[in-house]
Amino acid sequence: MTIIPLPDIAATQALATRIAARLRPGDVLALEGTLGVGKTTLARELLRALGHEGEVPSPSFTIIETYDPPAVRLPVVHADFYRLEDPAEAEEIGLDDYRHGAVLIAEWPDHAGGFGHEADCLTLRLEIAENGRQAIVLPGKGWLERLP
Repeated sequence: MTIIPLPDIAATQALATRIAARLRPGDVLALEGTLGVGKTTLARELLRALGHEGEVPSPSFTIIETYDPPAVRLPVVHADFYRLEDPAEAEEIGLDDYRHGAVLIAEWPDHAGGFGHEADCLTLRLEIAENGRQAIVLPGKGWLERLP
């Protein structure tokens, strides 16, 4: 476990850039934290760090947004599972089909059953801190040598 201070947007952008440089297909970035703590902001910065230049809408209502090369360095699925009432709903919407060969950025991962058991999952638990926010980084086995 590592704690990274995120006092401002520049720190969030720097973290996103470091993570994006190490991403590969099949990775999961599980973004945990309460409402308004910055999960979508971090997801947007990750997509920008991967090369996306357009708008990054929150997938709160669509649940899943996809981004494909050449707009990004590798395929990305950005999902917000907040509205799921049962983890089985992730299966019903075809999450596994979307994930094939892509990076999954998962907001509210616990609503989809969680991904922490996956070796290539990097969990970022965002919290309010004294001067802004902080990210508690919990790497899966596949991230141990790639940690930013």
